[in-house]
Amino acid sequence: MRRVGILLSDPVRVFEYAVAFEVWGVDRTDRGVPEFEVRVCGPRRAGVHLGAGVICVPDHDLDGLDTCDLVIVPGNEHRTEPRREEYPDDMLAALRRAHDRGATIASLCSGAFVLAAAGLLDGRRATAHWLDTDDLARDYPNVEVDANVLFVGDGSIWTSAGSAAGIDLCLHLVRLDHGAAVATEIARTMVTAPFRPGGQAQFIGNPVPASPADPGDTLGRLRGRVLDDLRHPWTVAELAALAGMSERSFARHFVRSTGTSPRQWLSTQRVLAAQRLLEMGDLSIAAIARHCGFGTALTLRQHFTRQVGVAPRDYRAAFRGANPRIPGTAARRE
Repeated sequence: MRRVGILLSDPVRVFEYAVAFEVWGVDRTDRGVPEFEVRVCGPRRAGVHLGAGVICVPDHDLDGLDTCDLVIVPGNEHRTEPRREEYPDDMLAALRRAHDRGATIASLCSGAFVLAAAGLLDGRRATAHWLDTDDLARDYPNVEVDANVLFVGDGSIWTSAGSAAGIDLCLHLVRLDHGAAVATEIARTMVTAPFRPGGQAQFIGNPVPASPADPGDTLGRLRGRVLDDLRHPWTVAELAALAGMSERSFARHFVRSTGTSPRQWLSTQRVLAAQRLLEMGDLSIAAIARHCGFGTALTLRQHFTRQVGVAPRDYRAAFRGANPRIPGTAARRE
């Protein structure tokens, strides 16, 4: 995915447009990130309102999408019914052409309504902002709407939930095609923490590793120490003692600082470390398990499969191939 088209359908939500442009439109080649060509496309070469007094003029018409590897459809502000009548026919036709020739298409937030109007979500699993999922399900009954995920892919079509989830999806798409190191570098320069603890149901909740907190912070220093030695069999009691706290106080402060429990955070970081080794190294599964603190390949497989959704061996095969894709990501049609 080197040529990325951002499709503007007036009026576009400024945040979603900015997210897509920030991920692919900023030159980071000096930091080892591939060079991307970004095309801002629209039904007409005239100003599109992005809200807050911001107007964007597309640099390509709809034909600009015809040679894009990836098409991003940001959310829009339409709220009248029915939505399908609000989108120009030529814009919907351009999306269908892009899909027919094999381009990846992804919507951010309410951009899912544009994909649904084009018929691209019929029979597929999709999501949108939780405030919009009921409307999406009602207006497009052929779409399998899942309101509980940050993002979801079905074949070459991807949809994301509310605004910040667009960051998760964009970084995930970068990771799928360019690897963890590139996605991590983009996230770092954006000063964003894509680690999303909690009960989200998509197969991968952590597109790139979270960074430790400020080194001046006691828990931040402790997390940094743990990350430097994941092989060590850390316990909550040991971590609490190093922090100079009782276990109960330590757990409370840790959750407040990271949004997750010490045990869950440690398991997540070990799985993330294993992902990087599986993608970029030649260590055996057993050696990776020992290096990351899981001890045995069986324990690694249990934690890895629960968090990522596929076994370590399948993950390595997918991400080290010429066209990496994680099996089991709801890609029900190719």
